[in-house]
Amino acid sequence: MTHELAQVNISRLLAPLDDPQLADFVSALAPVNAAADAARGFVWRLQTEDGDATAISAFDWDVGGSAGVIVNLSVWRDVESLAEFVYGELHRQVLKRRREWFERMGEAHTACWWVPAGHRPSTREAEERIRHLREHGPAPHAFTLRTSFPPPGAEPGSQVTRGSDDWLCPA
Repeated sequence: MTHELAQVNISRLLAPLDDPQLADFVSALAPVNAAADAARGFVWRLQTEDGDATAISAFDWDVGGSAGVIVNLSVWRDVESLAEFVYGELHRQVLKRRREWFERMGEAHTACWWVPAGHRPSTREAEERIRHLREHGPAPHAFTLRTSFPPPGAEPGSQVTRGSDDWLCPA
């Protein structure tokens, strides 16, 4: 495999991480991260020594009126592996409660893109991909799970892939 799938998603917090309103979210971080680490096709995720990325400062330009932005940045073997985790039962349970913890975002807050195998994207790279997706919509440079593109050098005839209906989150 010459390419891997990078993904970033950001969320604007409704309250600081130490606020009781976010206690259930904070307590879900370790089990969800452990499930990601063990998931089929998982390669890498951005994290501090504490094992999560909530203390990493990025996307400061996108704070809106929120209590801050948190970032999730990871690398996966392929689109199908990422979708299997994202729409799996444990992660779906957390997604169902996201309105309790995060602002509703009207613009793109999740982006995917292909990176050379072994490359670990920076938050600056992730910020650029989110901005590109917001400005241009899904394209090979930055896309979504719902509308994805094949990796560079894919077989001729590869084209845009529409995510299957079971990837739609009912949360």
